[in-house]
Amino acid sequence: MRPPDFAAVYEAHVWSVYGFLAYRLRSRDDAEDLTQLTFERALRAWERYDPSKASVSTWLIVIARNLLVDHLRADRRPLHDPIDEVGESALAGPPDHHELGLDPALERALGTLGERERELIALRFGGDLSGAEIAAITGLTLANVQQIMSRALRRLRVELDPADGLPSPIRNTAGSTTA
Repeated sequence: MRPPDFAAVYEAHVWSVYGFLAYRLRSRDDAEDLTQLTFERALRAWERYDPSKASVSTWLIVIARNLLVDHLRADRRPLHDPIDEVGESALAGPPDHHELGLDPALERALGTLGERERELIALRFGGDLSGAEIAAITGLTLANVQQIMSRALRRLRVELDPADGLPSPIRNTAGSTTA
């Protein structure tokens, strides 16, 4: 079976790869760079892609995940550089942690999750993968993926709406008639 045209694969999957990386990184630039690297690697390996082993989306997310791991390992530089070695542009101000457009409350809630939970959330909602695809990528059973996702989503729900059942101000604004 011949793999589909690479340009069509890029068009169909670029946003799911970017979404997965954006869930995992706080920098739009890093997410864009790793998305580009994912497709560069995929293009170089396109002749070796075997559709009988994995779907294109799973194959691309595995490439992106491996690049992410390498990126995070390489990003173990010291937190502070000597002031005389810092360029003037680095002194401009703190980085914008919301440049990806995540709601601050969602970003805080995601920060309460463990590493594995955040990865599964990123694979499911950023990478748009099914539970079975996530299980294949992570080496977990489908039941384990479902259980971890269920617990993580429950924790996110509590973090985002601690009143548990009371309407949040965000959901209540559209139909509110209170003055």
